[in-house]
Amino acid sequence: MNMREQVRKMKLDAPAVAATSAQERCAALAAMAEALENNKEAIFAANEKDLQAAKKSGVPEAVKKRLLFDETKLRDAVAGIRMLIELPDPLGKKLLVRELDEGLLLQRVSVPIGVIGVIFEARPDALVQISALCIKSGNCAVLKGGKETAETNRVLFKMLYESVCGAGMPAGCLAQAELHSEIDELLSCDEDVDLLIPRGSNNFVRYIMEHTKIPVMGHSSGVCHIFADKECDPAMSIPIIVDAKIQYPAACNAVETLLVHREIADSFLPAAADALRKAGVALRGTGEAAQILEKAGQAPCEIMGDDEFDTEYTDLIISLKVVEDVEEAIGHINRFGSHHTDCILTGNDRTAARFMQMVDSAGVYRNCSTRFADGFRYGFGAEVGISTGKLHARGPVGLEGLVTYKYLLEGKGQTVGPYASGEKQFHHRDIQA
Repeated sequence: MNMREQVRKMKLDAPAVAATSAQERCAALAAMAEALENNKEAIFAANEKDLQAAKKSGVPEAVKKRLLFDETKLRDAVAGIRMLIELPDPLGKKLLVRELDEGLLLQRVSVPIGVIGVIFEARPDALVQISALCIKSGNCAVLKGGKETAETNRVLFKMLYESVCGAGMPAGCLAQAELHSEIDELLSCDEDVDLLIPRGSNNFVRYIMEHTKIPVMGHSSGVCHIFADKECDPAMSIPIIVDAKIQYPAACNAVETLLVHREIADSFLPAAADALRKAGVALRGTGEAAQILEKAGQAPCEIMGDDEFDTEYTDLIISLKVVEDVEEAIGHINRFGSHHTDCILTGNDRTAARFMQMVDSAGVYRNCSTRFADGFRYGFGAEVGISTGKLHARGPVGLEGLVTYKYLLEGKGQTVGPYASGEKQFHHRDIQA
């Protein structure tokens, strides 16, 4: 069965998946968690094959970190599934109940999106998160992972699929695409796939967006900023900056640019640079930043051009720039950022409020690491990705981003004619949902 036929069958199976009860879907999730815990040695063995292949082919270190699926990744994946089980059912929620006229009742209720295609590079834990979220939200999912983790993905999908089907989910709930040629085939299935979620590099996501008619939800890059305001507390702020850069530099929510208020730059920038360097971070920045570091007795940073501040390093590298005030910081972020996650470090409530209102990003933080931008940390159980768009879902996309709604109208023989002629009038009365 080719990809088009497989997706067509899944589209026909989607209503049966949507009709499953919350109890059935939670039982399937519990089976997934149990399968992961009971088969972890097989998963780790498959992952080791992928890691060895990546080493032989010279895969960059930042990418290798994303390929790893170890005890920590397994623990987090299982914890995410358990959290999903405890979350309320996102389906069947009455979002609006309105009586249009006597005996004519309108309801808006939450329903699954339908068939979701998820194409992701590297991270095998993404396969687990996405599968679990789609099962909980009653969606069907076509999963296409990168060749870098083909062995891990194959083992993970087989055990997850068998566990959910064994728990009673319809056979069409999940499918895996393994061949590279199937990506373009999937992109052409605009009649049967309701949404695409790509996760990967800037170029990869751009390719997906430019080669399909299917709606795409996601982000193409993660150029995140931290602005150290003149009223920040250095003792608190510098550990935040270091954490945001080194905790997982390959992640899309790692900080890539540090902006420092000019009034504190002579003292704050050398202190921050020293802490970053001690953590193994390479520094790039403007000529002004380099001069401040040199004046403080430190090695200057590598000089970079003003047009390079849209760089996503996904590595232990950070850009440095001195700005005049919060307004220049806001302007820089809105110009060079990717509208992902940006942070201000300040003790001034008014300055913080201005920054948080004016920065046009999916996540805007104050006095905390950008690495908190994550569905699991937000209490969503997991995430299918992070969206920097403004339609439907924004930021870490959990269950709420995987449902839409439909209108149900029940009447007692009403026709439009009497209302159109003015013989009858609507009286629109909202009823508490």
